[in-house]
Amino acid sequence: MGGTSSDTAGSSLRTTPGTTPGTTLRTAIAGVGMIGQVHLDAVRRSGAPVVGVSASTPARAKEAAAALGVGRAFDSSEALVTSDDVDVVHICTPNDAHAGLAELALRAGKHVVCEKPLTTSSATADALAALAADSGLVAAVPFVYRYHPMAAEARARVLDGRAGEVRLVHGHYLQDWLSEPGDTNWRVDAAAGGPSRAFADIGSHWCDLVEWVTGHRIAELTAVSQTVDRTDPAGDGAPVRPDTEDVVQLLFRTDRGATGSVTVSQISPGRKNRLWFEVDGTRTSLAFDQENPESLFVGSRGENAAVLRDPATLSPAAARLSVVPGGHPMGYLDCFAAFVRDVHAAIRAPGAAGGSAADGTGGTFPTFDDAARMVRLTEAVLDSAADRTWKEVS
Repeated sequence: MGGTSSDTAGSSLRTTPGTTPGTTLRTAIAGVGMIGQVHLDAVRRSGAPVVGVSASTPARAKEAAAALGVGRAFDSSEALVTSDDVDVVHICTPNDAHAGLAELALRAGKHVVCEKPLTTSSATADALAALAADSGLVAAVPFVYRYHPMAAEARARVLDGRAGEVRLVHGHYLQDWLSEPGDTNWRVDAAAGGPSRAFADIGSHWCDLVEWVTGHRIAELTAVSQTVDRTDPAGDGAPVRPDTEDVVQLLFRTDRGATGSVTVSQISPGRKNRLWFEVDGTRTSLAFDQENPESLFVGSRGENAAVLRDPATLSPAAARLSVVPGGHPMGYLDCFAAFVRDVHAAIRAPGAAGGSAADGTGGTFPTFDDAARMVRLTEAVLDSAADRTWKEVS
């Protein structure tokens, strides 16, 4: 779990609203690995200043600040998230620190963007979501695949009825960065990454995206998981078995009567970041591939088409996110920048960013409530894989 102060979190997690910042939102980033640098790029593209960073040690923070052109290196992430010189904190540390830092930041009156998983405990995640709601502060989690224009187009076609009633949802999320015996990372260690790796890391992205696109919620599920041996880099080359999963396969039913399946893998050679889903309705099927994000497959009994990203022809939800003309490819960093712009708009003018969860604008950013739901879903997946039974998702 993420930090001892929040491991016992519950109804006691309450704070008072912070002061809403003015036009300039001073941002600081805790964690300067790959994803921290993605956050930094998105914040700079939004026009906000990045005033400081923190890292695993003060020396590492100083090195990163110099390399990234940031003026201040904080001695610790705890000092960063409570600093009077910061309005918005981005938490990009290993997973076990997320909850404790998010709680400190909210109590200090900071708006928070926290990487997923929000915590590794559903009770703590629910308490943090309640704290965020009571605080009046913006608390967001970057499930940024919602910000692909053609994913938003799929959502619009479900919401306006063009797809018909959703019957089936299926797909996969495949990567290969842990497919070799010697591959490792801090995420493999349950102490730092949490009890789930593949599902919490990337399966949660897939589930958040398809729930957002369809309006359905996964209500019950059954899962199987697989973990492959690794070579111990500190040992004699003997195989070791990590305590987090490499593969999850999931069957599910939704709260509105659809069925579905997804395969999640971090050991699929040649698959770099293949998030793909299909929604089969009574009128059309819609399929989106994150590695080929400039089009949306729309299929029917009479005709199949690849709808291209063209702001002039898309729904308002997709056109809003389509910031360059058709034929000029957009990608992951553009999604991240759009997410940060929505977060900043909500801080400056609460309620103005992207529309409500029920409308078709497609711009609502994921909140701590969404992140807490994914933690509950992850726990159901782990429980099901352990005893091979169906589990309800609260």
